Amino acid sequence: MTLHPITFATTVSEPAPTLLSTEPPAFPDDPRVAALERQLHEQAQAHQTRLTQAELKLHAVRAGMIDLDGLKLVDPTRVRLTDKGEIDGADRLMADLRREKPWLFHHATTSTPGAAPPSTPPSAKSAQQMSHAEWQAARTALLKRR
Repeated sequence: MTLHPITFATTVSEPAPTLLSTEPPAFPDDPRVAALERQLHEQAQAHQTRLTQAELKLHAVRAGMIDLDGLKLVDPTRVRLTDKGEIDGADRLMADLRREKPWLFHHATTSTPGAAPPSTPPSAKSAQQMSHAEWQAARTALLKRR
């Protein structure tokens, strides 16, 4: 596998050459080419693995997974990435995992939080409800404010 420089198409109808060509290498006997191809393949696999893990984490958080260590229980053969870099059937995969291992996810609650009781503003005591001492203290405080 030989790497070719990236070029841009000059017209819309002209396809751009691919980054990795299937042509035979120009230097098949060169060990450096084989080493670079092996390194490129390893990096591509590492990138694919990181992308798969990131997508799994995203879908796990959306599904309500409590501990992302539970993703270690996912069978890697069931995970397929689409051309867009998304996991094919991720919702089904998380639903299956939720059914098989429900303790990894938040429990759905059927109760709804009740509304707080309406607040009633404090009302002032009328003079008829006060004792004589309370009325005199209130009258004195009122006269001081004037």
